[in-house]
Amino acid sequence: MVLISVCFKSNFITSLSVDICLFSATFLSIVSATTQTARQLGAAQPSWSTGIVHHSVPVPGLTHLEATAIQVTLAGKLVLILAVYHAPSRPLIVADLTTCFGGGLPVLMAGDLSAKHVDWNSRLNTRQGKLLRDYADKNSCLIFGPDSPTTNPYNPSVTPDVLDIVITKKLSFPVYLTSCSALGLDHLPVLIDTSCRSSFHHPPDRPDFRRTDWANFQTHLEEVILFDPEFHNEMTIDTCVENFSSAVLKALAASNPKRRPCDDPGL
Repeated sequence: MVLISVCFKSNFITSLSVDICLFSATFLSIVSATTQTARQLGAAQPSWSTGIVHHSVPVPGLTHLEATAIQVTLAGKLVLILAVYHAPSRPLIVADLTTCFGGGLPVLMAGDLSAKHVDWNSRLNTRQGKLLRDYADKNSCLIFGPDSPTTNPYNPSVTPDVLDIVITKKLSFPVYLTSCSALGLDHLPVLIDTSCRSSFHHPPDRPDFRRTDWANFQTHLEEVILFDPEFHNEMTIDTCVENFSSAVLKALAASNPKRRPCDDPGL
């Protein structure tokens, strides 16, 4: 499984074998993971490759930290993956970190927390970096930074440094980080290689819509889709979208003739 932490989407992502993309920037706020079409969802957010089994997870109760999360299966276990951003003008508080790491699942968090420390290859220790280091020590978390800077400021008077980091808890596999300079940006993407496999479903073949029985398709949908759903929170919306997508795929499968094998003598 290969992840990348970036400040915005780019065609550069599609040139790599990236499974999950974590967007993190001052103008974003969600985590996302897709290699074919990296969808902008918000300030810290993930997108995923087509076929990766996942679902969105709400992260309520945060005060200053911006985070979006998904759950995927890595190395046979459920893992919570978060894309995060923390503005340097705001204090880093322990309660926000506990919200992200206190749920019991293994966690992989990536992004810019505006927390510098020499332990993850920053040039110096800041107050927020020391707080994060203390939290990690007390809560069995590991913090990783790449060997080269993740920021290369356009202002020559500002020294390059490591800002984008990865924090893990209870992961059963190592992570390896590499800064990428291919985009020519002041905030560099960071490749995260977990050296493990994810659960993957191959997408279904695209149906031949010229042969679809649309009357039958409509009948199937009317039997399974509620026309007055109630949306109480983000989770019910996600569930409704998943149910609708599943219903459409099943209705299409039931409304298209089965393909005959290429060696069928009737062809």
